[in-house]
Order: sequence, then structure tokens, then C-alpha cells
Amino acid sequence: MMRVAVLYGGISAEREVSLASGIQVIAALGAAGFDVTPIEVGADLGALLAALTPPPDAVFNALHGRFGEDGAIQGVLDWLGIPYTHSGVRASALAMDKTAAKTLFAAAGLAVPHGRLVGREDLAAADPLPLPYVIKPAGEGSSVGVEIVRCGDNRRAEIARAWRYGPVALVEEYIPGRELTVGVMGETPLAVTEIIAEAGSFYDYDSKYAPGGSRHVVPAGVHPDTYAQALRMALAAHRALGCRGASRADFRYDDTGGEPGRLVLLEVNTQPGLTPTSLLPEQAAHCGIGFPALCAWMVEQATCRAG
Repeated sequence: MMRVAVLYGGISAEREVSLASGIQVIAALGAAGFDVTPIEVGADLGALLAALTPPPDAVFNALHGRFGEDGAIQGVLDWLGIPYTHSGVRASALAMDKTAAKTLFAAAGLAVPHGRLVGREDLAAADPLPLPYVIKPAGEGSSVGVEIVRCGDNRRAEIARAWRYGPVALVEEYIPGRELTVGVMGETPLAVTEIIAEAGSFYDYDSKYAPGGSRHVVPAGVHPDTYAQALRMALAAHRALGCRGASRADFRYDDTGGEPGRLVLLEVNTQPGLTPTSLLPEQAAHCGIGFPALCAWMVEQATCRAG
């Protein structure tokens, strides 16, 4: 029986998301017939190394955020020679660095939001872009720290003073319209989902993970040309970063002037959530792939990138 260690928890701002993902994965891999060793990851790297001794046949990486999907744990596992799920060091690091990822996407001919990095002092002093615009950390996921500054909003200086995600923030144009996402398994884009957040909110952390925080419409009711374009762009973004296993591409779709509208790639998540409200498992189920089968496929795709 194949021995699989599931890493979950971690020390990022997304620890609670990772814990929820890990609990689901542990149960699913057990149901799929694997010998599962849960490893709740904390700040003690030595303890993690001890837990991985003797090494398992593979690691299911259910960590999210810093040190979990930015190439850090991937480098440790490469060093140890242990195959692991999802993307390797390079793709993980590039995807987590939103500015670097946008550069690659633009070079691949994919539409991305206009924007730039802005220091906290400059952000406190003046609007860096015409209103409305989005302020986000350059290296976090799950919409952690994302703020939308709209016309008549006087929160900019307050946001700058309270900013705790490094010396700079990524500021981008706000794109009106709809929120779309596409999961990719290997070389296959799965489906297009429209995400509808609670009235009066955007798709923030609570909308993503709180029960009832959002509604998911799959397949999304968008123009057929837009649907096909979203599938193509998700796969192209997956390839541009060099992703492995599963990823998820997030888009804004501006159809305010009619359809087909403007489709803009926001980012690629190399460690898509696997919680009860997560999008990738929902899309896989739409394609006839149950959750245990999805997790088993991820383990079967696990490789050691060092070799």
C-alpha cells in the first residue's frame, strides 16, 4: 500500500484554510486506499523533517500561502528526494509573486490588469491610479489583504497605515463585471465557474470560505466565445508558469458593455483550496471526477522535481 504524508496547517495567513483542506484530503486518500500519515505543520522545521523520516512514498502538499505554495516547502521536499503533489519550486514561486506572474502572462499574450507596485508612503500620500482600483499583497493568496478603493472612498491613507504585507502593495485597475475561475488538471481545463459573492461584497476571504458566503454557477452562463476563451487562457497560464498537477486560474469578466466582453486574467493558484466550499473539487465533480479520485490523481502525478 502506498504511503502518503499529508502536509497541512503551516504558518501562513492561510493556516485555517490549509487545515480545512488537509482534513478533507486525509479522509479522501484513506477512502481511495492509501496509507495516510497526517502531518500538521508548524514553525519547527526540524519537527517536520523528523515526521518525514523514514520518507513516505509521496507527500500530498495541502499547505497554502507563504512557505506552503511559494516554493519553500517544495525546495525542502526536492532536497529530501520525496515526490510531492502540485507544482515545483519555480512555478510555485512565480505564481505567488503576482508581479512576476503578470509579466509572464503578458509575455504569453494573456490580458492582465493594468497596475504597479506602490510603497506604503506613496499610497498614503495620493491615489496611485484613477479610481476605482484594487490594493492587494504581492505575495499572498485567498484574497488576504485585498481592498477595493472606490470613488468617494476615503480609506486609502488608513489602508496604507495598517498595511502589514511588506513594504509595497500591488495596485491594479478595478475591472467591473463578473468573477470567473477555471481549474486545470494536467493539460485539461475543467470548466468555467461564475462566483457570485454575497450582495454588497466582493469575493473576499469570508466569501470564499464561510458557508453561504458565495454561490458558484458551473458551467458559467457566459457567451460561448468567452467560455472557450477562459478555458484556453487558463491552460496557457498553467503552461506559462510551468505548473504541474492541478491549478486554478481566476478572471474578471467585464460584460458591462454587452457580450462577449473583456476577459482579464488575475492570477493562477498552484495550490487550489480543497475545502468543502472550494472550486476545483466542484469543477472536477462537474466533470465526473469524485473527490477521492481527484486526490488520488494528484498523488499519482506526484514527482520529485530535483531529478
